Amino acid sequence: MTDDLTKAESLFKEHKIRHIPVVSGSKILGILSYTDLLRISYVDAADDEDEVVDVTVYNMFTIEQVMSKHLVTITPETTIKEAAEILASKEFHALPVCKGGLLVGIVTTTDLIRYLLEQYN
Repeated sequence: MTDDLTKAESLFKEHKIRHIPVVSGSKILGILSYTDLLRISYVDAADDEDEVVDVTVYNMFTIEQVMSKHLVTITPETTIKEAAEILASKEFHALPVCKGGLLVGIVTTTDLIRYLLEQYN
């Protein structure tokens, strides 16, 4: 929560991910997606390697202002089918996995697609 958006963008690129859980300790407060960053910047996302980010724009906002706060979470016991049904019916692509109110993981649409592909191997 205390990091800035420039740090978040760096994490997205360094780890080739599209979602970052925003936490305080292990308690999830929100999710920041790469799309959230693109919405506030004037970056053309067509070529990630040549992006020049206007840091001034990032400095105008905090992670708390940009992240999604209204989360739908699942538990480790949630079935793959249930997770897929949630993602198919909503306009987001990541589900925090929480146990006892604490973040223990994250499931994305990409994870579900990879799982499905593994079933055909």
